[in-house]
Parts: sequence; structure tokens; C-alpha cells
Amino acid sequence: MKLVSRLRGVENRDCGHQQSVPPPPPSTLPGGRRLSVAAAPQRTPSANVTAVTARDRSRSLCVERLGLATLLHPAAIPTRDLNRRRASSALSSSNDLISRRGVFSRRHYGSVELLPQLDASGQDPGGRRFRIENGDSLGEKEEIFGSPCTPVLENPEFQTRWYFKYFLGKLHQNYVGSDMDKVPFFLSVVLTDANHQCVPQYRAILWRKTGAQKILLPHTPNKPMTVKQILSNFPTMEKLEKGPKEIFSPEIQKDLLLLEEQEGSVNFKFGVLYTKPNQLTDDEMLSNETGSEEFNQFISLLGNRVLLKGWDKYRGGLDVKGDMTGEYSVYTIYEGHEIMFHVSTMLPYSKDNRQQVERKRHIGNDIVNIVYVDGGTTQMSQFNPAFIKSQFTHVFALVAYDSSDNSYKLVVYSEESVPLFGPSLPCPPVFKIPQEFREFLIVKMINGEKATFNTPTFAKKRERTLDMLIKDLYSDYMSDSSKVAMLNRRAFSDVLPDPPRSSRRKEEARQVEFVRIGQALKLDTIVKGDAPTSLATTGLFKRAPWEPQCFYPDFGHDIVCGDSWGDSRLIVGTENSGVFVIEDGVSQRQIFDKTIQANQLNVIEAHGILLFRAEKGRDSKIYVFRLSEFEPETQKEVKSKSDLKDHKLERTRGCSMYAISKPGGSRLKMVICVNRKLTLMQWKHSAAWTAWCPASDTDTVEGFMYLREFQIAEQPSIITLIESTVGGNSDTCSICVGYKHQFDIITDGSGTAQRLFAVQEGTKAHLVSATDLYEDEEPELLLCYNNTCHFQKLSETNNTTEFDFHWNSIPKDIVCTFPYIIAFTTDTMEIRLIINGNLVQTMAMPKLKLICSKNDIYFATTAPEFFHGKMERLQMDQQKVERESMSPPASPHLSPETKPLRLYRIPLNALTGVIGPYDRKCVNETDDSNENKAVENLKSMEIKSSRASASRSCTASPTIGLNPQNHLLHKS
Repeated sequence: MKLVSRLRGVENRDCGHQQSVPPPPPSTLPGGRRLSVAAAPQRTPSANVTAVTARDRSRSLCVERLGLATLLHPAAIPTRDLNRRRASSALSSSNDLISRRGVFSRRHYGSVELLPQLDASGQDPGGRRFRIENGDSLGEKEEIFGSPCTPVLENPEFQTRWYFKYFLGKLHQNYVGSDMDKVPFFLSVVLTDANHQCVPQYRAILWRKTGAQKILLPHTPNKPMTVKQILSNFPTMEKLEKGPKEIFSPEIQKDLLLLEEQEGSVNFKFGVLYTKPNQLTDDEMLSNETGSEEFNQFISLLGNRVLLKGWDKYRGGLDVKGDMTGEYSVYTIYEGHEIMFHVSTMLPYSKDNRQQVERKRHIGNDIVNIVYVDGGTTQMSQFNPAFIKSQFTHVFALVAYDSSDNSYKLVVYSEESVPLFGPSLPCPPVFKIPQEFREFLIVKMINGEKATFNTPTFAKKRERTLDMLIKDLYSDYMSDSSKVAMLNRRAFSDVLPDPPRSSRRKEEARQVEFVRIGQALKLDTIVKGDAPTSLATTGLFKRAPWEPQCFYPDFGHDIVCGDSWGDSRLIVGTENSGVFVIEDGVSQRQIFDKTIQANQLNVIEAHGILLFRAEKGRDSKIYVFRLSEFEPETQKEVKSKSDLKDHKLERTRGCSMYAISKPGGSRLKMVICVNRKLTLMQWKHSAAWTAWCPASDTDTVEGFMYLREFQIAEQPSIITLIESTVGGNSDTCSICVGYKHQFDIITDGSGTAQRLFAVQEGTKAHLVSATDLYEDEEPELLLCYNNTCHFQKLSETNNTTEFDFHWNSIPKDIVCTFPYIIAFTTDTMEIRLIINGNLVQTMAMPKLKLICSKNDIYFATTAPEFFHGKMERLQMDQQKVERESMSPPASPHLSPETKPLRLYRIPLNALTGVIGPYDRKCVNETDDSNENKAVENLKSMEIKSSRASASRSCTASPTIGLNPQNHLLHKS
């Protein structure tokens, strides 16, 4: 009761003011959730679910009053507080948009503009600034490019809702403890097989007030990890005064599921506002009784017209009993998300109410609004977000129809505090195929609403809710005398250990009850319609841009390194079998025998040379060969150690690593590390000279010229060569050097090392990579250590970590291909958006090894040939319940080590968008009749990619290649 009283006091303090937008009816909230437990319809308790206790009711009240009522209704926050918070966040959001990404953000995701925020009476309504995304922002006029990415959902729930998907209904362990600052936390650990790929892994969730942190750790048979080892992989959790205690009560599953639900709702509601020309206020717009024929056509494109009375699916806060919110509405499903549209012309109209409060109550309280502008695209310039008097709506999608060519144009306004989100608009933002426009618009709106929940206003409310929930749970489980014995039985024990024989029967009974209650909770969540989209039964035949293509089906050697040679060949170095050339559709061919082990390898096609580092320790050297020696017509026999003598590069004896400049630069440079000395070399011919006189560039080792040496403090683990564009001097460069706990930058000319970034003191650091993101204008490095990615500009000395993001697994390699960034681990491929770090896909692949990413991305795995179609994923999810058991997966009968390696390729053009994103067709999920057509479309749309024009730079936008077919795809 003390908690309830305290929460009521908070509610009264936060909500005692006049609201600018009428609130929803007392019984509902955006998303269709109930405000109070008492108002909810009575549900017959399931025989398998424990009755709701007073503690559960108080927690529900905590979430609904403190979390949802204030979180989902910032209109309920005093105006002075909103303005103050908005002002404090303006600087950081501007830094995010302009400083952190610079030209990149302005080109692809719009720029922050100070719009004339005046209403019809000439008054300033609050000074909100909006980011404009219209395909015509600064920098976009200089280049012509299509949409850089396929519309994909960011942080999709089948990827992010770990506890529901991987823990609930399975045997797992939960712990409670407090960190060094006495802040309580909960930890959940499960041992599971990743998508049944014979890859047993630990999944761990650390529940804190800032949100759930997730990590995926490899499992070593016969060597289980301790809780302490698992916690050490989370930032600031390496040193704890006391170890966490295990919770054996099965009720903890219900509490943790409640914590996970704070990530956001599964379903969405969007406002659709119909406007006529010269309407400058929301009162005028909301007073339109009916829409035009073109508007009705647009509404039918969004979804299906449904009768609200008796509606039993997601209702989005609309009345489904007495037509109080209109007789009809528009509803659809996209990738398992139910969406209800609040269409202004379908909501109740009142001739006596000038403000149309019944309409404003719903549309004004939607985070994302579609504003349909009647009269054609020329009317779009008249719109200003200030016309809509709502502090709650953060994203406006402005839509207009052009009858001259039956196309739709889209412009997006986002309140400046909203983090960047995709997909970015094509240039120009015109869509001529209605279904493509529908998919793009829905994905943009869903991503926009998710991004809005990360604004300071929403994030603080969510953190406050989680803080009180976790403290409440901590107090319950640490002080309840009935649970003490269940807490102290074992601490810092091995995860999922075998119980002692004396208590095995009792332990097995506890495990059975634990799993039974978890499965009942899971079933109840599904029945209520709140399940994540992993169990969805919609979404047809949409191919992801990262879908791999099998390049070589059976390679019998472990690969150490490799690089691509042209469009269809690989040169790979193996562990004990020499070096091979692998060609698509042709048998592998050995070029160096097993006496030569290449540890690093590069194909420099611009100069026709093969560069590789062989042997180890003091005997390690770099060798240079002409590629022409390895053509099938010219190679007479497999080369051995005796053939290396004349190809050894001087000054490289004992080298531990080397780095070369990026392809496409004016000159090839190479930096070589020997102990604590870096040697800089340069190819004597420029790329332009070689292209003009290829027959004259026939050098091998003599082609490299010594430039200078640099002494460094200790032997590095990472070196990256960065060509400089300062002052237009392409002959200078910088070298990023990674040591144990820091990254330094060495500038050619001064030769002195300066601290670039240091890992937080006390953190165990494992440096992964330093990747040069920008090819021009604003040099920036992506520094990856542990499972953290940090963006660091070379022109700045501050080490702000405000925009860092974290991988779910600790990567071994990082690949940047705008707009995606991909992490390769030993058994997973994790794909995120580089602009905001949002997760879009994780794929489990045993014995995964990145080979190269110079052109297309090549990798090896023992996973069978696969195509990630949605139907296959759905079938897997539907069969998942049958395959699940209460015990962790046993060791696989067939070890992945016995399987042959398969080599796969992900075409770069599919990722960057040079091949139009809509070659991967997606039908309207609400129209099952298109299913067969979709299959035929997929079969007929295998278009060979042109790789010459693709760009992996963040600022250099994907450009249209010479392939006329690509050009036509982009124009469409």
C-alpha cells in the first residue's frame, strides 16, 4: 500500500495541470491498454496460472500509472517542464544529427531546420524544431541515387524480445544482486541452441533501470561458465562486493516478463489526417467531413476497412461496443504487427464542436501522424508541423498523390529530439508502385514510433518506471522470509549445474513446476495478443538484402585468410593445406603447397599483385607476386617455399601484421608492424598511371618504395591506415594503432602518437577493429572493443560515448556497408544500421569465418545452403514448441567440425541499394491471393549485380552504375 500511495502522489504531482490535447477516454490509453486494473474486464483465471497477488496488482498499477499514463502522454507533463527538457536535449540531438554524422546525416536522413513556427494568428506555439527528410536536403542535389536500403524494421521483436522467445517456458536461471553503487539488478541466463544450428550458446539478460542489456556468449562443452564470468562481460559489472543470489521461485518469470514489456507495445496506432489546400490549422483539417476520391484510394491502400462493433482484434483505443468512435476504421497487419489507423474522416464529426475534440483525442495523441495533402504535390510546401497543436505527435509523414503519373510523394518531419531512423528516402521521394510505397511508409512509421521512445522525454519516463519496478522486486525477493532459503542455496555457481544426488528428485520437481508456469505465462501472452512477432503468421516471401548466395558448396580446409579476385574468384589461405584459388562454378585450384601458411592476404587488382604474410614469429615476412602467375593458362605447377625467395619484401622480417590503404585511393600505401616499429611504404606507380599504362606496371617487391619509420610504445594488436584529404594532399596519411586499452593516432609528417580513445579504466578490454568509415570530407573511425562500437572523429579530441552501441555478441570482424554494419563472431552474424546501431537481423552459423569484404562479402560456415524466406522462419517458429524441452540441449550427435565448409557471398549491391530495393518483392500481407504471384516474381527476379559502382562509404552515396537495367530500377 505504501508503494501504491507513493505512485498516486507521483501521478498527482505530474498530472495536475491543463492539457493541450484532450486525453483519451479514462479507460484506455494509446495502444488500447487499460489505465486501471479495476477498469479492465474480468478474465477467468487459467488453471495453469497463479492467481494475481496484491504485489502483482501494485506492480501493474506502477506500470500503468507511472509508466504508461505519463510515458505515453507527454501532454500530461507541465509545459514548463517540457520546454526545459526540450531545451536541454536540443544540443545533444543537434550534435547527433550534425556533429556526429555531418554531411552523412544531412544527405540521407534530413537536416534540422528552424522552421517558422507560427500558427495562423502569428503566435509562436512553443518553438519546436523539426528535421526535414524530403530527398532534397543539403548535398543530395550533387548526386543521383536511389533509396540506399530496403525497408526493414529496426529492432524487430522477433530479434529483441529475448526473454519471451528464449527464456520463458524453458529451464533457465535468474539472479538478484546490487552493483558497486548499491543499485539493484536482475540477471537471467539460459543455455540454448541457436536456431537449431548445433551452436549451444549462453544468452544473458541484465535487467537494470536503464533497460535490458543482452549478450550472447559461446558455450564450451564440459566447461560451464560461472555467473561471475558472465557478469564480467557487461560494462561496470566486473567487480561486485557481493555475488548475486539465485532466485528459485517460478513467480520471477511473471515479473521479468513485465520488465521486458516496457520495451514498447507489439501493435501500433497511427493517425491519418486529411487536409485540403489552404488549410492552416488542425481545427480546419479535422473539420473535413469526407475525403476526396484520391484520399479514399490511399486509405484502401493502407489497409482493410473494418466494422468496429464487435471487433475482436487490436482496436488501437477505439470503441468496439457502441460506435462511440465511429462505425468503421482501417486495419492491417505488417510482419506480425497489428496496426489500427485513426482516420480523421472516419472518426465522429460534430457540427457544433469547432475543435472536433473527438477526432483530436485520438489523432492528437498518436506519436506518428500521416498527413494526406489533397490537391497534388505542389501543395506540400504549404504544410508546417506548427499547424498541428500537439506536444505528443513527434513524426509527421506528409503524403501527396500526383495524378499525372499515378505516383505518391513522401516528406517526413521528425521532431529534432527523435533519433535518426530508417529507411532513408530515395531521391526524389516519389513512388510509382503503390504496394512499394505502402511497405516503405509503414516501415518508416513503425521505426519512427520506436525511435520516438528514445527521446529524452520518453526515455526518462521509461527509466523511472523500470527503476521503481526493479527496486520493488529487489525488496520483495531480498526481504521476503519465505524466499530466503531459495536465495541462499547457491551463489556464483556454474550455470545449469547437475544437482546433488540427495536432492535430485526435489530439484527435478522444482524444474518441472518452473517450466510449467513459464509455458502457461507464454500461452496466456499469446492468447492476449501481446506476443512478439516471432510467433506471427503473416508476412509473405520478402527477401532480405543480406540474404547469402552459396558461392562454393564444399571446401574441405579451415580458412585463415582470403581476398576476392575480380567478380567470381577468391584466393584463400588455409591452416595446413596451402593457398587456393576458388572460382564460382569451377573446382578449387591450389597455387601454394602446404609448406606455406598465409596468415594475411590481399589481392591488389589495381596493380595486378598478390600480397601475403607467411610464417610466424621471427620468420614472418611479406611476399609480393604478380596475379598473372596464377591464371589457369600460365600456372604450370603449385609453388612451394623455394619459390618465395625472390618475392620477399625487404624490411618485413618478423612482421606481426600489416595494413594497406583502401582501394580507390590515388596511391597504394602499406604500413608494416615489426615489434614496436611501424614502416610505411608506397607503390611507386599511381593507380591512374597503372590504369593508363597497365602493361608497364610489372613490378613485384621492387614496386614498393620505403617512405619512413615510426617508433611506438608497445607492440599493437590493431593497425589501420587512413588516407588524409586535408588540404587536398593525398600523399599524407594517418595510422590508427590499437594497444591493450587504447587507440592512438599517428599522423604522417609529425610522426608522433596522440591518444585517440581509451577504454574506461577498470574495464577488461579486447580490441576488435578500427574501421575507417568516411572516404572523404569528414574522416571518422569506428572503434570496436569488447561488444562496444564507438564513433570517433579524427578532428576531435573528446571521447564522448554518448552514441556508442553494443553488439549482442563479441565480434571477431566488423564490416561496414552503408547503411548496414555487420559483426561476425565464431557462430553468429549480427546486422545493424550504422546510423543508429539498431538491430535488424541475427543469423546463427556454425564455424563462421569472414573471408573478405573488399567487394562483395564472402564468408565460410558449416551451415547448410539456406534462403531466409519468411515462410521458412514462420514454420520454424510454429514447430518450435514441439522441439522445445525443459532441459538444455544435449551435445549434438554430429559435431559441426565434421561438416564441410560452405562458402557464401552477400552481394554488396544488394546491401547498398544499387540494385533497387524492390527487386525483393513483398506483397500486401492482407491479400492472400497474391501469394502465388509473389513466388513467381521471386523466381523471375534473379538479376546479376553490377559491382563496379557500389560504395561502402557512409558519405559517398550509392550511385547508379553503368548497367542500364540498374538505371531503370532506380528510376522506378
